[in-house]
Amino acid sequence: MRWGILGASRFALKQMAPALHAARGAQLVALATSDRAKAAPFVDLVPDLQVVTDYDALLADPQIDAIYIPLPNHLHVPWTLRALAAGKHVLCEKPMTLTTAEYETVAQAAERAGKHCAEAYMIVHHPQFIRARELVQQGAIGKLLHVDAVFSFDNGAAIGDFRNKPETGGGGLRDIGVYAFGATRFVSGQEPVAIPYANLRFENEVDVFAHVAAAFPDFTLNAMVSIRMHPRQSIVFHGDKGLLTLTCPFNANVHDLAELVLENNGQTVVTERWPAVNQYVLQVENFETTAATGAAYPCPLAFSRGTQEMMDMVFAAGQQT
Repeated sequence: MRWGILGASRFALKQMAPALHAARGAQLVALATSDRAKAAPFVDLVPDLQVVTDYDALLADPQIDAIYIPLPNHLHVPWTLRALAAGKHVLCEKPMTLTTAEYETVAQAAERAGKHCAEAYMIVHHPQFIRARELVQQGAIGKLLHVDAVFSFDNGAAIGDFRNKPETGGGGLRDIGVYAFGATRFVSGQEPVAIPYANLRFENEVDVFAHVAAAFPDFTLNAMVSIRMHPRQSIVFHGDKGLLTLTCPFNANVHDLAELVLENNGQTVVTERWPAVNQYVLQVENFETTAATGAAYPCPLAFSRGTQEMMDMVFAAGQQT
């Protein structure tokens, strides 16, 4: 599959462009950016990369099969719709939409186009989360009673970053809250029924800290996310007969080693590690398989919609707390 990228973001350069270049069956062939200077390191990676300054020109190229969209959040839906209308498969960075209602618009556009469209939610492609889901749902920790999820980093000095601007759909919940919420939903297979507590702190009209208590049918969730705190990430699934911890769940093998630790009542500790797995490459390969064969995709639009629904619930609860 031949890929084009809309926008020369730092994340695209560091993670997704190399993944598109390395994934089996994938070929990164084009990049659209208004700043040709930003294209230089992409060309270093792919010397024959086609660089254009017009996004629509890239979408009109019949040689391109799929588009990866790493643009600021408020541009995700408009450019996803334009790419689908141009007959391209679309992998769009999270959050794909800013509201739950927009998912219906995207889903209908993908169905009309007959193309695969998905949010770039890479963690569900990683074997540590597939293994965690298997262990929890098979009862390795007994009955799941509680989940603790933490994700933080500090970008307070990056004043121009889209995460710090309300007009670009910024904020910590949209940027990293999706991981705490989506990971809990993916592993447990359950959906939240209530948000009893949500303490949100804002700067410049974007949330920079969130402490959330959520109720699921069989367990509770305590989640903290912030874009104003020292880097930290972990998720713990606590059952009546054991404990399952992912020590680097979200930026596997970037923040730290991808590791799963299972403890049970017999004080047995089992540790599993995945030092060589690249979740971005797996994401591209799974995306291409689904686009080519129609096989089930680990992160369909319906799953991403569910995470957005939870985010909407948290924002609503935060206004009342």
